[in-house]
Formats: sequence, structure tokens, C-alpha cells
Amino acid sequence: MTGVNDSGMKIGSTEWHNRIVNGARNFDVRLNRQHTSLFAIHARELLLWNRKMNLTRITDPEEVAVKHFIDSIAPAAMIDSGSRVLDIGSGGGFPGIPLKIFNPTISVALIDASRKKVSFLKHIIRKLKLQNICALHVRAEDLVRKSTFAHKFDIVICRALADLDTLIDMALPLLASGGTMMALKGKYRQNEIDDLFHTFKKDGLVLNIKRYMLPYLKSERTLIMIGDTDARNSSGVAV
Repeated sequence: MTGVNDSGMKIGSTEWHNRIVNGARNFDVRLNRQHTSLFAIHARELLLWNRKMNLTRITDPEEVAVKHFIDSIAPAAMIDSGSRVLDIGSGGGFPGIPLKIFNPTISVALIDASRKKVSFLKHIIRKLKLQNICALHVRAEDLVRKSTFAHKFDIVICRALADLDTLIDMALPLLASGGTMMALKGKYRQNEIDDLFHTFKKDGLVLNIKRYMLPYLKSERTLIMIGDTDARNSSGVAV
């Protein structure tokens, strides 16, 4: 049955709700039942549409809770209210939609190169009755060429998309002054982090790195933040 795992956990159940609420506390994010009820609608629609199109390989309810929703809201405490957020390669809506649900004051633009995925994103926006959020069928490199989007966003965020050099090239022309690019990545070794620090320091960019573990599944993640100023109130490399 869609939305139920072998242990009987069901998307939207009290157990599923508690998994997300308790896991989010690791990142100083306080969620309530209203948040997770909207997460559950998003998750059910994701798995329903996934039967017909490739939106996600993650279908187990606990993994959906942790790898999609908890991972998406991990940086939420570092995004100021009222921020203009661009989610590059949003796919099934991560991390942009969970971030919007958690903080309705932010404005969000979701972009993806797949027309089918953008159709799903528009469906979810309507289904959840979200305001001040849009989904666009466009590549980031093409968005850069549109003057209306130049230096518009306070946060440019993405999950597991492209290499950092490519992301920097795409993100910097879109960032407002003092804005920050956030890349949600997998595990990075210390020598890789050291290399990143030296590379971006030479380019005059501020690099902040936070490593964390996703709760329950104990999967290591790396949040890489890059900007031309110290927008997140820390400096150097934080690990």
C-alpha cells in the first residue's frame, strides 16, 4: 500500500508526525501539527504522481519523513523571515515547499528543467493553497540571462545538484547584495572541506560549512553556504 512501510508507519500518522517534529528539533526548528499535516499531503501526492513519473526513489514513509522533509527544513533557522528564496532543481518540491510551509513569510520560486516536474510543483502549490510561491519551467543558467531575476534573491538553495563551481556560476548573478547560496550536500571529507575553503577564499567569497547527521537514519550531510558577505553571522568554516 502506498504510504505505509513494513513496520506499519503511515504517512500522516501520529508516529510519522512525531518523527518529523522530534527530528527537526535537532536543527532548532519547531514544527507543529499544521506543518506536518501539509507535509503529509505533499508526501501522499508525491508518491501518487511517482507512479507515473520519476519524482523520487525514496518511497518508504520513514525515509520520506527524514530524507525529504527533515533534510529540507534543516537550514530553516538560518533563513530570515521575508527572505526571497530560489530553489534550483526543485524536482518534487524539496527543499522549497517544506521551507515555505514552515515559514509562510518567505517568497519562493521553484525552478526545474523538467516540464512534468513543474506540473507537479504547480499542482502541489494549488493543493496546499500556498501563497507567494511559484514554479517555473526554466534552467538556472537561462534564468541568469533574464534581467528581471538579476540580484533578486536573498537565498539561492539546492539539494544534491551539480558541482559547486557550476552552482556558484548560476547563483551569484541571482543573489541580492548580502545574499547566500545554500547547497545541501552529502558527506564531505575534511580534506575536501579544506580545499573548498582555500578555493573560495581566493575568490573573495565567504564560505561557511556545517556538517550534521540526519536523525534516525544517521546519514551524514553537509550544508555549504557561500556569499559575498557574511550573511549568516559567522565566518570561516564551521563544522
